[in-house]
Amino acid sequence: MGRRLVQNITSEYLAASSLLHKRNRVMVYVEGYDDIPFWRAIFDEFETPDRRFEISTPARNDLAKGKKVVMQFIPQAGKHLILCVDSDFDYLFGELCERSRQVNQTPYLLQTYTYAIENYLCYPPSLHSVCVRATKRDTHIFEFEEFMAEYSRIIYPIFLWYAYAARVDQPTIFTLADFRNAVKINFVNVEDNGEDTLEWLEKQVEKRLRVLRSKHKQRVAEVEEFDTYLRSRGVVPEETHFYMQGHTLLDNVVATLVGTVCNALRKMAVGQILGSSRQGLPLNNELSSYNNVLSDVDELLKSNTGYRTCPLFVKLREDIVRILES
Repeated sequence: MGRRLVQNITSEYLAASSLLHKRNRVMVYVEGYDDIPFWRAIFDEFETPDRRFEISTPARNDLAKGKKVVMQFIPQAGKHLILCVDSDFDYLFGELCERSRQVNQTPYLLQTYTYAIENYLCYPPSLHSVCVRATKRDTHIFEFEEFMAEYSRIIYPIFLWYAYAARVDQPTIFTLADFRNAVKINFVNVEDNGEDTLEWLEKQVEKRLRVLRSKHKQRVAEVEEFDTYLRSRGVVPEETHFYMQGHTLLDNVVATLVGTVCNALRKMAVGQILGSSRQGLPLNNELSSYNNVLSDVDELLKSNTGYRTCPLFVKLREDIVRILES
């Protein structure tokens, strides 16, 4: 029954339905519930009185979700049924494997170009604004772009091994769990813009890299060739954060980074209030008023839309325009 429903939902069916309702209805299938707000925010720009988008997980009786499920609709996709997926490594792998070819060549399938939507949520130029919304204090005490560029440069050599393991379908070479542990940051010193953290991280990466090269000597030359290939796809070490596993970036790096900066900004704000001339009840009221307007950092990161100037997002937006104008 589920399979028959999959076969019946086509772009042509939705086009006919649009004629009945005298308004273009474009169904947009995404991987999961968390993806719906992200894609909704994007398609809002393109909605008109004559065109309405409906963002949803795939229509299946078994409620199955995920990238593989979305890609089952490739034969039915069209102007009225658009498919949206995380790139994972498919954009980087280009034509190297069948699924990557499908993702890169399907006309009515949109991909993030970053590994996942979380990489956009962590776009470095937008992180200061996240801190401002969380703390209601617009003071530059940390250079996010500078830190993330250096962080990316440092982890690139082991990212290369992780991506290579995925490319040759040998995840035991360097597992996701090992990669997460190797690139995770546990502390950040705001005063030195994370310099101590980066120095510590570089030592950890060098240790891990020595182990990988020693354990897999026969693969070193292939990894070096793969490095050349990735760079030909536009990857540069300072932008590794676009292509690494999204939840690893968000949960193990950026959440810690932004949380630490926000804590510092809150302390500054509270210190300013405590140093004022107010005393007693007026002082307590001011502190209470400030605490009441603070926002949750994790929730703000999840709803961050400050990635729209990102070159990879611009590429994604151009794909949407191409589909709608075809």
